[in-house]
Amino acid sequence: MSDSSEIPLWEVFIRPRNGLAHRHCGSIHAADATLAIHAARDVYTRRGEGQSVWVVPSASITASDPTQKDENFEPSESKIYRHPSFYEVPDEVGHM
Repeated sequence: MSDSSEIPLWEVFIRPRNGLAHRHCGSIHAADATLAIHAARDVYTRRGEGQSVWVVPSASITASDPTQKDENFEPSESKIYRHPSFYEVPDEVGHM
């Protein structure tokens, strides 16, 4: 029997229904993409919660370094026009 560290790790994303975004729900070990889809479906959608399943090899994900938060995200804080909270929305527009 092979050790699970030799079997690739996959990140699982489930979309609960049409119109919603896929959300990360966990990780699984599987030998290939087809087995990863089947395992993800069996583990994370047992009660029919999923409309769509994505699996991504964990080794393919690149993440920002949390210790570099200021240099990665500060520039957006200085651009207030990107989040125009100072505009007044007319009542007739309704919920945006």
